[in-house]
Amino acid sequence: MNSFKLSYDYRCPFAKNIHLHAVAALKGGADLQIEFMPWTMSQNYRAEGAPDVWNDEKRDSELLSLAVSTSVRDQQPAFFLDVHEAFFRARHEQGVRLVSWEQIEPILVQTGVDIEKVKADVASRRPHQVIGAAFEEFTRYEAFGVPTFVVNGDATFVRYMDGPETPQKSGELLTSLVALMSTQSALNEFKHTRVPN
Repeated sequence: MNSFKLSYDYRCPFAKNIHLHAVAALKGGADLQIEFMPWTMSQNYRAEGAPDVWNDEKRDSELLSLAVSTSVRDQQPAFFLDVHEAFFRARHEQGVRLVSWEQIEPILVQTGVDIEKVKADVASRRPHQVIGAAFEEFTRYEAFGVPTFVVNGDATFVRYMDGPETPQKSGELLTSLVALMSTQSALNEFKHTRVPN
């Protein structure tokens, strides 16, 4: 089984691509064990001297979708993949910013999640502390963006341009990426000079 960590922030289109592959692969039965890790882009853009964004209630709207998904991941895991996919699609295919309960609740209703349980958990700020711990963990790997894979204690940022076609192809893609990361640690940068049409 391929086991790895994978970071996400719903605002990033490249995170969307690779995470939709992950969702498709897992729903299709791929032999993957993925630990989905929230990582907030906002932390890198806070003012000097400002508190960490997960401790700053003025920034809560920016972290709301991450806090909700973290709650679902931890407390209602059977619904996580559906919520995860729905949030990425809402943000990048429907233009929903995911910064208020008014925007997020209709999406959750479609997944069957216990919304009141999620709201209570988010209000407790437990998910915010989980987000902070995840960010700090990825800081130790010098991660700078999403999606970042952690395979065998080594981190790799991946920018993949296309979304999924079939669960089988998504599983093959992720398996090949993880194999490359785990066997070719000397490969530091591999980048096409042009974006394929």
